[in-house]
Amino acid sequence: MGAVSRAPAPGIEWPTLGLIFVVYAGWFGLTLAAGIIGEWPAAVLLAVLLTLHSSLQHEIMHGHPFRRQWLNDLFAMPGVGIFIPYGRFRALHLAHHKDANLTDPLDDPESFYFEPEVFHSLPRWAQRVLEVNNTLLGRIVIGPLVGTEAFMRTEMRLIRRGDRTVQRDWVVHLLTVVAVIFYLDAVGMPLLPYVAACYGALAILKIRTFAEHQAHLRAPSRSVIIEDRGPLAFLFLNNNLHAVHHSHPQVPWYALPVVFRSKRIFYLARNGGYRFDGYGDLILQYLLRAKEPLPHPLKQKT
Repeated sequence: MGAVSRAPAPGIEWPTLGLIFVVYAGWFGLTLAAGIIGEWPAAVLLAVLLTLHSSLQHEIMHGHPFRRQWLNDLFAMPGVGIFIPYGRFRALHLAHHKDANLTDPLDDPESFYFEPEVFHSLPRWAQRVLEVNNTLLGRIVIGPLVGTEAFMRTEMRLIRRGDRTVQRDWVVHLLTVVAVIFYLDAVGMPLLPYVAACYGALAILKIRTFAEHQAHLRAPSRSVIIEDRGPLAFLFLNNNLHAVHHSHPQVPWYALPVVFRSKRIFYLARNGGYRFDGYGDLILQYLLRAKEPLPHPLKQKT
C-alpha cells in the first residue's frame, strides 16, 4: 500500500470533473447574486463552497480527474480562496504523504505538534494561544489565523532565501488573486465579506484536519477513520476516511466509501482502531479540550 503510488485511471473521471464545474459555476453565481441576496448571506454560502473548492484542490493534486497532471492543475490553480497558493498546497501535502514521517514536527509539513524544547522555549502567551488552538473550538475560531501566520512565516523565509519554486508558486497565485479581486469589484461583491468567506472556509476545514492524525509508534495507526456520512463528509470529499486515503491516495473521492466498506474490519485493525462515530462524536469529545499535547508525545524526555 504505497503512500504515493498512482494506479491507472480512466481517461476522465466524470464525477470529479462534474463537481469542478458545479463548484466554479456556484462561485460565479454567488458572487454575481451577492447584490440580490445580500453580501453576508452570500459570504456564508461562499464559505461552504470554498470549503468544497479546497477539497477539490486536494483531490486534483492526487491525480484527478485527468491522467495529465498539468491539466488537472489548471482547474485547481485559480486563487479563489486567496490565502494559500495551490502550488504550495500541492508540494507540502504530497510531502505529508510520506507516512513514515506523519506527525513529526520536523519532517511532516502538516504536523500540529512541536519539538518539546521548541514549545517550552516559547513565551507563555504564545503557549497559551497554541493551547487554545489545540481545542476544536479554538482550531475553528483562531486556527485559520494561527495556521496562516505560521505558514506565511515559513514561506517568507524560503522566498528570502531565493527558492525559485516557492517564488514561482506565489507569483502565479498572486496573479490569480488579483484577477479575482478585479472580478469581484466588477460584479459589486465587496472584498470584506469575501475575505470573511475565505476565512470561514479555512475554519470549516479545521474540523477535518483537527483529528486526521495522532502521534503513534506505528505509521498506519496515525491516520483516523471518522464514520460520517453527513454534509461534512461530502464537503471534505470523504477524507473523513483518512486512513483509507493514506493507504490508497490514488483512489478518487467517490470510491473511498466503497473501498472502506469492502474491508472495514481490515482498515480499523490496520489503524489500531483510531476512529470516531462521526463529526458529532468528535465535537462532543474535543470542542473544549485538547486531543493530545502540543509537544510531540513520542519525543518527550522521560
